[in-house]
Amino acid sequence: MNVIIVGGGRLGTYLTSLLLSGGHKVKLIARPEELARVQIDLPEEVIARGRRTDPNVLEANGIRQAHVVAAVTDTDETNLVVTSLAKFEFNVPRVIARVNNPKNAWMFTPQMGVDVALNQADLMAHLVEEEMSLGDMMTLLKLRKGKYSLVEEKVHPAAPALGKALRDLNLPEDCVLVSIIRDGHLIIPRGDTVLQETDEVIAMVHGDKLDDLAQLLGRAK
Repeated sequence: MNVIIVGGGRLGTYLTSLLLSGGHKVKLIARPEELARVQIDLPEEVIARGRRTDPNVLEANGIRQAHVVAAVTDTDETNLVVTSLAKFEFNVPRVIARVNNPKNAWMFTPQMGVDVALNQADLMAHLVEEEMSLGDMMTLLKLRKGKYSLVEEKVHPAAPALGKALRDLNLPEDCVLVSIIRDGHLIIPRGDTVLQETDEVIAMVHGDKLDDLAQLLGRAK
């Protein structure tokens, strides 16, 4: 996958390093004042110099061949200019943008070329709210723009699901048990698998059904 990262701050540098380790082709466009730090962590050949919102700089660094562009500078205005150019001038299939000021989040829309807006404050607020509402359930991963979650929860001693075979559980719709960790061993769930106290259940579930699953595996109410 060809990726262009615009923004040579800590986030852009780390993201570039992570993608390179995954075998992707990456180009990072950084400001002159960011180069000294970026060059410590990244190979010289992946670092590009130039004005980040200059279409010529973007084109010279392969934006027409990019599958993804991520605008992660510390300035919302810059990120929006980059996303608009990427989507509407260069027809990049997937455009991601960082939202620095939550008050500007309303502008990070498809009309501005943004497919995915990363609003750190909003994500943190939702995670805190979700963790508070779901008791001991831990969210491991979000998929399909947050519609589905990969979650983990330990079976509570008073859980309605305790001692029942999986075939007898009234699992919520859009919920699949992926695995069970018991005494350090991974168990593939089957219909006759009986849930035991302290089993750690990993499940894929739709966001609307998280509370239903939490009630099944958590303390009976």
